[in-house]
Amino acid sequence: MAIRIIRIDDDPILRKKSKPVTVFDEKLKVLVDDMVETMHHADGVGLAAPQIGILKQVIVLDLYDDEGPMALINPRIIDKKGKQIEEEGCLSLPGRHGMVERPYEVTVQYEDVTGDSYELTGEELLSRVLCHEIDHLNGILYIDKQLEDTEKIAE
Repeated sequence: MAIRIIRIDDDPILRKKSKPVTVFDEKLKVLVDDMVETMHHADGVGLAAPQIGILKQVIVLDLYDDEGPMALINPRIIDKKGKQIEEEGCLSLPGRHGMVERPYEVTVQYEDVTGDSYELTGEELLSRVLCHEIDHLNGILYIDKQLEDTEKIAE
């Protein structure tokens, strides 16, 4: 495993769309392991492959609960319910935070590192992290959805 460099601020790769994963091999497992290690090293709860310069539809997340880290390959939101407004930050936008409206609950269809298909339904923080990371796969940052005049910049 290795800690990868997280792309930040106006790096153009953060604005590109990721391609679906079609090969489920050892290289994918290494990528996922590196992403989890990188996320933990940066004290994050989620990380998308574009954030480390790889345009593949891969996200990892860890809410530091009993579930442990998860990897979702080719994730897509298939259902949304309710709404929540909370503060978000991003490992690619260090020191910045803003209020963002997200669904209260989402259901995501995805594959694991072996290519098996699953669905995951998450509420509150899990819903927020899933939406935030899936947005990264489409070149969208939280600041694109941030409610006006809510940005906070750490001093």
